[in-house]
Amino acid sequence: MPVESSAVEPESKSQSESESEFVTVRRHGDDGVVELVLDRPGAMNAVSTAMARAIGTACAALAADPSVRVVVVSSAAERAFCVGADLKERNTLSDAELVRQRPTTRGAYGGVLELPVPTIAAVHGFALGGGFELALACDVIVADETAVVGLPEVSVGVIPGGGGTQLLPRRVGAARAAELIFTARRVEAAEALSLGLVDSLVPAGTDTAEALALAARMAANSPVGLRAAKRALRLGHGMDLAAGLEIEDAAWRTVAFSGDRAEGVAAFNEKRRPNWPGR
Repeated sequence: MPVESSAVEPESKSQSESESEFVTVRRHGDDGVVELVLDRPGAMNAVSTAMARAIGTACAALAADPSVRVVVVSSAAERAFCVGADLKERNTLSDAELVRQRPTTRGAYGGVLELPVPTIAAVHGFALGGGFELALACDVIVADETAVVGLPEVSVGVIPGGGGTQLLPRRVGAARAAELIFTARRVEAAEALSLGLVDSLVPAGTDTAEALALAARMAANSPVGLRAAKRALRLGHGMDLAAGLEIEDAAWRTVAFSGDRAEGVAAFNEKRRPNWPGR
């Protein structure tokens, strides 16, 4: 949320596979890799109410599409992944309007977090406040050398409200998360990698290409297996070992008798690439 940005909207764009104002959904080939592009470059992707609604709607459609195997969340803005909440809009809202806006905002962050397939954030430039929370909602964060991340909400009198207080400790531990949130400091790319705030660091300008390449490697695997593995990872995190193993067992049962399992074993024995049925 904390970089105040212009409310200037992007100029009209040519249609890709599907496009709404502020978000573009782009398919890459026929392997199930889909790019969810934050597309409000004139405001460095500051999340207005309308943009939050667009993100939530796009994520709901992706979650319901069985052909989607991996989602890459990227940015059409040159200088930022996303600078967080649109503070100019926020400054015009009454308390009652802010309360009414909250479910829409939560829907955007929750939509990314609840995608049932692996998700990768491709981060360059500023990823601050809600922008970093969108990245934290993904399973893997690929950042380029220009990336600057952080949760500076307390510096403007609020707290991380898009999942940051819960997702950041799960990445870097409670004490490190507390230091970062309480100081509101911004962290540049090299330190972000060393602290575990991002998972890989790539040359400037290559974050999206590298994230898409990683997505393609993931998408080559069983769609049923990918979804079940993500479910087990997400649901089991933070539980005691016995409970986590029960979740893993339930996920195993969803794949053990699937067409993907039969095809995977057959392909291995026949020394060929699998042709996943996805069921």
